[in-house]
Amino acid sequence: MKRTLILLTVVLALMLIVAACAVPEAPRAEGPAQPEAPAATQEPVTLTWAFWGSPEEAKTHQKVADAFMAEHPDIKIKTMVAPWGDYFTKIQALWAGGDSSVIPDVLFLWPTPRYAAEGVLENLDPWIEKSGYDLSDYWPALLESAMYNGSVYGLPRDIGLEVLYYNKDIFDEVGLDYPNDSWTWDDLLAAAEKLTVPGERYALAMEGGKYQLWVGQNHGRILDDMRNPSKCTLTEPAAVEGVKFFADLMDKGYAMRDADLSQAGGDAAVFQSGQAAMIIQNASRVSTFNAAGMNYDVEVVPIPKDGQRSASAGGAAWVMSSNSDNKEEAWTFLSWLQSTDGGQKIYTDSGEIFPALQSTARSDAFLKADKPPANRQAFLIEGENAKVGRFGYFPEWGELNGSIIGPAMQSIWAGEATPDEVLPALCDQVDAFLAENGYPK
Repeated sequence: MKRTLILLTVVLALMLIVAACAVPEAPRAEGPAQPEAPAATQEPVTLTWAFWGSPEEAKTHQKVADAFMAEHPDIKIKTMVAPWGDYFTKIQALWAGGDSSVIPDVLFLWPTPRYAAEGVLENLDPWIEKSGYDLSDYWPALLESAMYNGSVYGLPRDIGLEVLYYNKDIFDEVGLDYPNDSWTWDDLLAAAEKLTVPGERYALAMEGGKYQLWVGQNHGRILDDMRNPSKCTLTEPAAVEGVKFFADLMDKGYAMRDADLSQAGGDAAVFQSGQAAMIIQNASRVSTFNAAGMNYDVEVVPIPKDGQRSASAGGAAWVMSSNSDNKEEAWTFLSWLQSTDGGQKIYTDSGEIFPALQSTARSDAFLKADKPPANRQAFLIEGENAKVGRFGYFPEWGELNGSIIGPAMQSIWAGEATPDEVLPALCDQVDAFLAENGYPK
């Protein structure tokens, strides 16, 4: 009997379990399915991007920023622009204030070594290594202008090498063949004599600060080592000959004196007005001359017999502030600025630069442009021969050049003194400056 009751209890329990499982699911309310709650959207990171330039140049920069943001919607670019004369004072004041919320994350800067030595710039080596960014695409020696103590602190946007611009109408007028890549200093002198009209037209206009071009072409040097100098070398025969060549062009009335050139509005102004038949300048003038509809072309700069091409391997660089709050995004932007299909292409299309990247310079964006100059190959030839030499790659170069070298050289360009009178005393001052600052280090 007891066993029977136990069996009945078990059977009843099983029946209750089966009944519970058989209860139908309550019908769902009719109507559209309710959407899932949306995931929270992440606010884009804002980077402050600083640069100097005219309103026209600022428009190009904004075009670059817009293109980047279209490709990277998670990063917003806020631009900060100032004229050249105010830019550096403003940036230094922001760095001194130490407020990372207003200090630019990415900015245009020159000279990079000076600011790297002050600790305000991010060392880019770890970012370059982590991302596999290709440094081999830059023109020879160009990256050195943005390095300090062997590390990369900036990526140059362009290379400021010069070519010879010439007015084809003026050459036709005097019956001269156009310059070619075999021209020497002697050819330049012979052409200058025919192109010059005293009191009316100069054969050449070139800024005095570019004198090192002649020195370097003649295998001369300003300092024995532009990275870690021990002495001035402007008294060496090769350097003296280069300085004298430029000074003689001015003394003979073939080239404009530096002060006269500045007073006349610069090389672009005198070239457009026909006051100078030739100028020696970088690619920054191309868009101006094209807008003016000038009949011109370019060629490599003439070199002395047994000389060498000695284009300047330097250019202002994009850098990252060391106290940026958004370094990952800053590197994404900075490396995009310096990519063939990114910022480099847009700046090249604008006609405002000769690109720092060889791949961009050899692309259709530069070589196949449907605007003058026709002989764009001249830029490539100079780029392939770019060298260290125009300026120093050490923090005190700006002070040395600005307070000692530059003023002394101006006395030569003004015709107030000869190279033989100026250069020995100049080198004595330079040597004293280097010693006082602990060079060589």
